[in-house]
Amino acid sequence: QAQVSESGGGLVPAGESLTLSCVAAISRFASRNVAWYRQAPGKQRELVASIDGNSVTKYADSVKGRFTISRDNAEKTVLLIITNLKSEDTAVYYCKTEFMGGDVWGQGTQVTVSS
Repeated sequence: QAQVSESGGGLVPAGESLTLSCVAAISRFASRNVAWYRQAPGKQRELVASIDGNSVTKYADSVKGRFTISRDNAEKTVLLIITNLKSEDTAVYYCKTEFMGGDVWGQGTQVTVSS
């Protein structure tokens, strides 16, 4: 069985920073790709950042320079640091990894940016 769980969301003023955590209960975590997605109200879920087993990172163009993804394999955790929060960052943020050929999603954590 494999699970991921997100935390760290909340109501945050625009311009502030926030760190989201994704904790995995999964074997061979260090070799697995992990990605963060978000889904804003009325919009499709979109990929915002990913990190592979070699810690190579990728970002959506819309978040480059403000989002940082990192991993701690000993803690089986992937962090998403968001700086200079904007109203358009308001969304449910999801963590996703892979297990036995399928995707494993968390329940999501809500980020709401207040102006």
